[in-house]
Amino acid sequence: MPAPLLIETIQQLVAQALEAARQEGVLQLETIPEIQVERPGNSEHGDFATNLPLRLARATRIDPLELAQSLASHIATGDVIDRVEAAQPGFINFYLKESWLRQQVEAVRQTGDKFGNVDSGHGRKMMVEFVSVNPTGPVHVGHTRGAVLGSALANVLEAAGYDVTREYYVNDAGSQMQLFYRSVLAAYKDSLGRESDMPENGYKGEYIVALAKEIIEAEGQRFLEQNDEQALIEIGDIARGKMVSSIKDDLAGIGVEFDNWFSELTLFSRGEYDAALKILDDNDYITERDGAKWFNSTMLGDDKDNVIIKSSGEPTYFASDIAYHYNKFIQRGFESVVDIWGADHQGHVPRMKSAVEALGIERDRLTVLIAQMVSLRSEGEVLRVSKRTGNLVTLKELAEEVGADACRYFFLARTPSTQMEFDLELAKKESSENPVYYVQYAHARNASILNLARERNIDWSNGDVSLLTHPSEMELIRVMLQLPELVDEIAKSLEPHHLPHYATELANSFHTFYENCRVVSSHEEDGPMNAARLKLVESAQIVFRRSLELMGMSAPDRM
Repeated sequence: MPAPLLIETIQQLVAQALEAARQEGVLQLETIPEIQVERPGNSEHGDFATNLPLRLARATRIDPLELAQSLASHIATGDVIDRVEAAQPGFINFYLKESWLRQQVEAVRQTGDKFGNVDSGHGRKMMVEFVSVNPTGPVHVGHTRGAVLGSALANVLEAAGYDVTREYYVNDAGSQMQLFYRSVLAAYKDSLGRESDMPENGYKGEYIVALAKEIIEAEGQRFLEQNDEQALIEIGDIARGKMVSSIKDDLAGIGVEFDNWFSELTLFSRGEYDAALKILDDNDYITERDGAKWFNSTMLGDDKDNVIIKSSGEPTYFASDIAYHYNKFIQRGFESVVDIWGADHQGHVPRMKSAVEALGIERDRLTVLIAQMVSLRSEGEVLRVSKRTGNLVTLKELAEEVGADACRYFFLARTPSTQMEFDLELAKKESSENPVYYVQYAHARNASILNLARERNIDWSNGDVSLLTHPSEMELIRVMLQLPELVDEIAKSLEPHHLPHYATELANSFHTFYENCRVVSSHEEDGPMNAARLKLVESAQIVFRRSLELMGMSAPDRM
């Protein structure tokens, strides 16, 4: 089991100091607020700090600095904490022992590829459902942002101790699929010289024609002999299968894999759609108006009710989503679910959470993350994408242009709630201007140093890490040790965009260390220092590799 987080240890020390102050009568509080511990931006203020005295000042009517001094006097130092200081206007600063920090180089080496893992999830079942676009065309750049976000988030949640299922919800029911089938059938007929009108608002573009030609190559002209209704069923099945297979391949090309591909159609064939709607109906959440059936969202605080079955008898996609979440929570027993949707679904979030509540599930067990729009910039111009017109910039094209690692890093580096512009020229640069190159080059430099040491038959296994005293060595160790805290925080906040920023900070620290500290010296008297620094390089390589792995990126040994 992973060791307790250092930040949690400090929180416990503060809690013990609070209790001691209460016992002495310094504090008269019945309840204590959450103890927040953070890393200060300025290292002069310690490795960790809490502003608890400031937050307690009003309730206790005690000067915050005086309270900070009182609490600090009750916090014991030891093997880990070097000193504790009260600071204006009411902070408690914690300084770690450098001897303890040096020993963490050995701890990282011993932990290896499990470094960064924590156990905040305690094995709880969690689903991350992402991408989930209709299989009506290739994955384009707009979908890729959610794909990378979901993939990296699932990696972090697993590292945090959750039992994670990555799921793609195949929207293979509904009117858009029928429109796609008719578009493919029209292209099939046109390709065989049989004039056929493309349906209004149908799907166009080279991929539709290519799909039709694949079907001709495999099936010949036999669908021309069928009536349109039968041809549509058979061609539709083939086209859907080919498109899902293509989507799988394109996503796998940037390292996005799923544990499960869930078909929307199965919700109807297995009776889960009927079961979910029965729960709503039995609890008076469904009414009939104007020939349609409505979900009474206003009973749960929404602004308006929502149609779930049209007057034609056709279920809306909202009705399918209700059944799908019935399946997730009730049928399969996930304790929490994260859905990652595109910007066009933002208005759907409140009613979906209300529907979950109407099914008897705590609405907070469902979290919906919205990935905002993406634009591509190339040579100063913004490229536009549209699946319907065929003016596509697909994921496959983007990955071929800039590489899978650049796709992942750049899509991950911005919070999904903000719109982003993907700079194609920057993503292809092989210089420190490109953060992808900069981070991976740091890992490659690690590997190069260790390979050089091996070539010179240097054995660093008995290196003495107590020799590591240079400020840049200590700073590198401090940054390395932030990874477990980061994993824990991302698992709580569901914000994996902090990972690339951490990787860049780690690269900064390593490059500074490399510039200031010679690692492999040919002088015999430098042998002990060589061995100590090689241990630090080896542990840094572990942290780099782990960080890149969590982001779903490769860790090259050469650049």
